Amino acid sequence: MLAASVSFVIGLLYVPIGEATAVVFLSPMLLTWFAGKILKEKITVGQWVAVGSGLVGVLVIVRPGSALFTPAIFLPLTGAFSMAIYQLLTRRLLTTDHIVSTNFITGLFCTAIMSMLVWYFWQTPTLYDFMLMLVGGAIATIGHLLLTYSYRHGSVVMLAPFSYAQIVFASLVSFLFFGHIPDDLTMFGMLIIIVSGAGLVWWQRR
Repeated sequence: MLAASVSFVIGLLYVPIGEATAVVFLSPMLLTWFAGKILKEKITVGQWVAVGSGLVGVLVIVRPGSALFTPAIFLPLTGAFSMAIYQLLTRRLLTTDHIVSTNFITGLFCTAIMSMLVWYFWQTPTLYDFMLMLVGGAIATIGHLLLTYSYRHGSVVMLAPFSYAQIVFASLVSFLFFGHIPDDLTMFGMLIIIVSGAGLVWWQRR
């Protein structure tokens, strides 16, 4: 989790957010492959189609350009790989550990590591910045608890394509808070993502 977060944030210094996002969303593809090889979960053709379709939707939205082929792209690629491993380990740990303890130990470890590094880069936050960090931390905690809880009730392979929904919500937040209106291609990409998720649900119910 720490590697995924740090590599993506540093990657944004060198890679446009569109290209970085496209690469990070390779993680559901990687996760599906890892689940089949390591967790021995059965991967159907329909599940591969759903994951692949979601990736196509992301690529339509972010439309990666030439920056995708620079050496710096290995940073978000590391993020994608790390996130896939993190989700795989989370799924494995749920056979023995409680949801809350799994998230607590993960957060505690990341906090300990970053606390040793932050003194070299310290900038005293304002009260407003501090409040934003508290809100961000609370939202992240809830998100990770929900993600972990979902793995208790569904397989990694089944849930992987729904990761693409993040790009839809990101566009919605961008519109609500920054007034950015998605263009036609972005709306088309969102539609592909929604259809891929709905198709996966239909396939699973079959």
